[in-house]
Amino acid sequence: MHHTYNGMPAADLEGVVWQKSRHSNSKGNCVELAALDGGAVAMRNSRFPDGPALIYTRDEIEALLLGVKDGEFDHLVA
Repeated sequence: MHHTYNGMPAADLEGVVWQKSRHSNSKGNCVELAALDGGAVAMRNSRFPDGPALIYTRDEIEALLLGVKDGEFDHLVA
């Protein structure tokens, strides 16, 4: 088992199940998330599946999701 760290190769996260939004476009350009042992969450860019994975705590992901639900980031895609 490898130590997880920010910016590690996503391919080194063996056995994780990557999930992307059903709203992902047909070109597959999306952010993908995977639950890790210990409660952390990995995030990668689906265009570069072997590229870097960023590792976040559950609290960090929760804060992001609450902000998205509240519309705090809507200006980024408007």
